[in-house]
Amino acid sequence: MAPIPQTATVFAYQVGFGDCFLLRFDYSDGSRRHILIDFGTTGMPKDDATITMKRVARDIAERCGGALDIVVATHRHADHISGFETKADKTGSGDIIAGLKPRRVIQPWTEAPDAPEDWTGPEGTDPATAFAARVQSLDGMHAVARAVVERLDREGFDSHWPLAPRLRFIGEDNIKNLSAVKNLKSMAGEEPEDKANYLYVFHGCNLDLSAILPGVKVHVLGPPTLGQTQTIKKQASKSADEFWLRAPAMLALDADAGVASARRSMLFPNLEREDMFRRSKMPAAMRWAAERIDTAEAEQLLGIVTKLDKAMNNTSLILLFEAGSKKLLFPGDAQLENWTYALQSEMADLLDDVDLYKVGHHGSLNATPKSMWDRFSKRGAAGKAGRLTSVMSTMEGKHGGKHGSPTEVPRRPLVEELKANSNLVNTQDLAKGELFHEVIVDLR
Repeated sequence: MAPIPQTATVFAYQVGFGDCFLLRFDYSDGSRRHILIDFGTTGMPKDDATITMKRVARDIAERCGGALDIVVATHRHADHISGFETKADKTGSGDIIAGLKPRRVIQPWTEAPDAPEDWTGPEGTDPATAFAARVQSLDGMHAVARAVVERLDREGFDSHWPLAPRLRFIGEDNIKNLSAVKNLKSMAGEEPEDKANYLYVFHGCNLDLSAILPGVKVHVLGPPTLGQTQTIKKQASKSADEFWLRAPAMLALDADAGVASARRSMLFPNLEREDMFRRSKMPAAMRWAAERIDTAEAEQLLGIVTKLDKAMNNTSLILLFEAGSKKLLFPGDAQLENWTYALQSEMADLLDDVDLYKVGHHGSLNATPKSMWDRFSKRGAAGKAGRLTSVMSTMEGKHGGKHGSPTEVPRRPLVEELKANSNLVNTQDLAKGELFHEVIVDLR
């Protein structure tokens, strides 16, 4: 007789601005199964030097007894996969995780080295050609992100552009972490027979993990494939059109090398920037115009990388774990375009009685659609029996606009709603030195 899952425990780790969750299922026979869902950061808490990704990795290794069952990387943003980075001397946090030899690695279909067997492109499109175009598009996104960061580094714009911090964050989050990407494609074995250990999934696919997780169903609500919906393709296509039309004025792409380099695009190219902003002898009206033209350029760059960022978020996995009488929802950074398909699909009813919700995209503006939130029947005021639990990994001041703006992360009205109508567990509330929140869900 197969063992029955009794409890699910979520360890929500302190990784600053990032996601790292260890999901443990305890079984009736005393056995346990462990799933690592994301492992990344773009900024640890500045006031606590004791928290490092290596410390988190070592704790994960200890809690899972030296062996992981499953690793999930919801999408390739740095704040979700940077911890998987390896080092030449094998001492990286990613080396520790790889040493746990997970039996399966699960990623969205957009990460597959080849199109999944049952994936089909849009009608009339050759799947191989469409998939190659997808890979090229991802590489182009990374090239532009790197170009933006290199420009900020080289020209010292951070102190002059008010938008520079946001540009830097989004740019750095979208730069391809090659060693982490490679690690995710090798940690479950590198022999030909190990190919089946790497699963690239999409909305509605049959993700049968019963051999590893008896008594647990894993539903894949997102992302949809291009064959299922044009939603993501249209959004990405629109971004690409604007991005490539605007890019030549600011970015020079080296097609042969596949990398991007930045070049100056100033109104007054022969004038040192320090002079322009600090000691310029130009008439006041000219200084005023020059500064505003450069600000417009910064806003244009921000528009490009923001759309790039949204496109990547919309490749995020949306996984719902169903065990016993409970449901646990982990949507990564899925945003509106990704959610739209799931909420209109036959699988939408699965959301009605969710018990634990991992808050999408660190509490951002459009990662918790109201139409999805309204479906949660277990949300409600304090004291409600079986009240919804929300778990959020975030850090204020790292991403989005200033506090109180419509784009700050976490979004204040959302946080207030989560506190009012769910039991909110927030990594920001961890005391100095605390490594994780532990949330236990009784599955019986």
